[in-house]
Amino acid sequence: MAVESSIAPDRDQVATGVAPALTASQWTSVPPVTVTLRPMAGPSSLGLFGLAAASVVLSGLQLGWVPIAASGQVAVVLIAFAFPAQATTGVFAFLTRDGATATVMSVLALSWLATGVVMLTSPPGSRSEVLGLFLVVVAVAVALTGLTAAMSKLVMGAVLLTASARFLLTALFHLTGDDGWKSASGLLGLALAGLAVYAAWAFELEDAAGRTMLPTGRRSKGLVALHGSLDEQVRDVSAEPGVRCRL
Repeated sequence: MAVESSIAPDRDQVATGVAPALTASQWTSVPPVTVTLRPMAGPSSLGLFGLAAASVVLSGLQLGWVPIAASGQVAVVLIAFAFPAQATTGVFAFLTRDGATATVMSVLALSWLATGVVMLTSPPGSRSEVLGLFLVVVAVAVALTGLTAAMSKLVMGAVLLTASARFLLTALFHLTGDDGWKSASGLLGLALAGLAVYAAWAFELEDAAGRTMLPTGRRSKGLVALHGSLDEQVRDVSAEPGVRCRL
């Protein structure tokens, strides 16, 4: 099943230089362009559950619930579960035209992969200044995307801003060696896991019921995506990546 939208050049676009100028006779001969949108299930829940799992096992290691000698097993969980779960979410979020979710899930997936590889190739319990610097960049990227996501879904924004703070605390531990930062990161990681599970279930219930069951803080385009008419949802499709000309 697919939704189709026919798009032809608009006179206002021509006037502002967005579309090429056409003569009066050409306006009637321009063939319509058909854009086909394929319905897909929301991918966010998979990525959020992956984030929760990674956060819990890493917090267990940071808080001493998991012996340091088992850090290699924690790395395997990050690489074998969190990375593919969030990478898959990133791919399908791009296909569903959710740029913020696609970007942040891809960044998180690659960050877990990098963290896991560093843990596997380093002595158990050791610090890495390189990983610390890397995690600072990840924290900034996730924070900026969290602010963007909050424009349409407040709960997703809260998850990402919490994840950003957690990455920053972990980075400070690797850069300074202060165990206080490690413990703080572990505790915040548990809060992050709980928030991620809540968000994952809330979005999953929305897909299953077709309406909001648990508060997700939808607003603006996020509200239109769930409660808007089909015309409202596809109104701006002609200006989206994959349809418009390359920038």
